[in-house]
Amino acid sequence: MRVLFTTLGSPSHGRAQLPLARAFAAAGHEVLVATTPIVASVFEQDDVRVTVCMSDFTPQSFITPELLEEAMRPGQDGEPQDAMARLMPEITSGPMARKLWEEILPVAREFAPDLILRDGMDLSSCLIAEHLGIPQLPTPSGTNNLIDPAMVLPGLNGLRKEFGLSAQEDPLSLVPHGRVDYVPAAFSFAQHLPPSWSYRQTVTVDRSSVLPEWIAQLPTDRPLVFAALGTALPMIREMGAEANGPSLFPMPDPVDTLRSMIEAVSRLDDCTVIVATSGIPADTDGLPPHVHVTDRVPQPLLLEAVDVFLTHGGFNSIREALRTATPMAVLPQFGDQPVNARRVEELGLGREITDITAEGITKAVREVLTDPGVRARAREARLAMLALPEIDSAVADLQKII
Repeated sequence: MRVLFTTLGSPSHGRAQLPLARAFAAAGHEVLVATTPIVASVFEQDDVRVTVCMSDFTPQSFITPELLEEAMRPGQDGEPQDAMARLMPEITSGPMARKLWEEILPVAREFAPDLILRDGMDLSSCLIAEHLGIPQLPTPSGTNNLIDPAMVLPGLNGLRKEFGLSAQEDPLSLVPHGRVDYVPAAFSFAQHLPPSWSYRQTVTVDRSSVLPEWIAQLPTDRPLVFAALGTALPMIREMGAEANGPSLFPMPDPVDTLRSMIEAVSRLDDCTVIVATSGIPADTDGLPPHVHVTDRVPQPLLLEAVDVFLTHGGFNSIREALRTATPMAVLPQFGDQPVNARRVEELGLGREITDITAEGITKAVREVLTDPGVRARAREARLAMLALPEIDSAVADLQKII
């Protein structure tokens, strides 16, 4: 069997797909990953083929001033609307899908896959699969959790007409064979897509990961708090800076957010705190001795020993916290993260941080630390995760739909 993976966005999207790609390769199937320069390195140590056929871009790069002006107009009730929420369906099912069609279709024709496992932002592969007469499924991503099939259907039907494909009436034609998730149905973060193929979240994607010795020497007679901003926001900000133009859609400044996080955890003098900066410059002068700042740390491993995770709320990070029963205080930045933060609180797994001052962040972390109900709910989520089949079983399951 020949399996084509499409991966774009940040490296976290590649890390979400890597366990699936490994499973198919280990079972003797031919795997090709079509991706971008930023994501390609995620797969370089594994027995899969990689082709860099897509350019690095974000959905925001397709926003024109005209689209933004239209999206920011008040709604029928006269109230301001969430411009990005209005723009994302139009962009991902329109200009972005057209660009990806042009970049991925030649690769797919040459590779002749039996199955496409696509990035959640890649809606072009829905049409490519229809063109080739093969099944496609989205893999775990924040986009899957946000996307409303009814809102992207008109854009996809417009492209279907342009590409000579038959129009679809059912919005769930977006996922005719379901989707792949690493979260049980009871803890799903998907707003519009029904539960489907669920498998156990892999604890460690990077098989060579080990915790640095200095972490193993930290005191254990107090709670351990881990704070991390993630990799997507710094990457998007860097890509925007390289474009040498003004941002049509303002993004949070990761330097400011990191500063607030460090100031907040500096107040937790009865805890031990590790802060991962993702390479963002941070002023560490005068930090109290209980705060330890590092560029990066093997997050899935560290979460196994953490009492509270102060996180940006990316879907990879949330799944890793569920797998390790780690309570969360979520400080969302953009994209699916605000919705994920609300869902974390709704599920009783932690707190959504709405007061983004240092005082507000500290308060939320302390609330999570002292709430036994959150800890119990986190353990419940881990048990539900452990009840899912291992990811290797996805190979046999997905073979059945071909």
